[in-house]
Amino acid sequence: MPARVRLALMVTATLVLLGALGAVLFVRPAAEPATGPTGFVGALRPAIPPKDFVLRDQDGKRVALSDFRGQVTVLTFLYSTCQDTCPVTATTIRGALDDLGHDVPALAVSVDPANDTPASAQRFLAQRRLTGRMRFLLGDRPTLARVWGDYGIRPQGDGFDHTAYVLLVDRAGRQRLGFPVSELTSEGLVHDIRRLEREATGPTRRAATGRGS
Repeated sequence: MPARVRLALMVTATLVLLGALGAVLFVRPAAEPATGPTGFVGALRPAIPPKDFVLRDQDGKRVALSDFRGQVTVLTFLYSTCQDTCPVTATTIRGALDDLGHDVPALAVSVDPANDTPASAQRFLAQRRLTGRMRFLLGDRPTLARVWGDYGIRPQGDGFDHTAYVLLVDRAGRQRLGFPVSELTSEGLVHDIRRLEREATGPTRRAATGRGS
């Protein structure tokens, strides 16, 4: 074999080897999110069963929190005309559902009943590509005020912003974890949802996401 050909083959083999080494050295698995002493990313909530509620979603269908007993449920509080925290919250939840590989019930309770309408809620979900994956729950102010009070949520108001939180309800229907939006990541949500799904629980009634009458 001519020396020039041998040299070319050696150079090619060296480049291939360097490329393989680079892949090993620089392509690493994504780091696990940091957890606290509880093993969860989110903060533990008081061990009090969440108050049930019955509202109507953006399509006028009845939704009760107890409908989702047996499934880990994402619960948050949004308003449809929000331009900052609410779109970020919804997009982060969608990213978590994508990474999780399957949907879990995701509920967003209105904090601005005067301006949240079925049409604006539908538009908000469509813009975040969450149609069919999240239900935007609406109601009049007295009805929603009871829900806000049960969960310690301040609604949207003139001159102040609503409480921006995402909660996880476990399969036994207990409020377990909370994420301030400032600390919310899709990786943290995925980690805690998976951990809650692995927990044993007693016989419960399972309801399909997105069903209602």
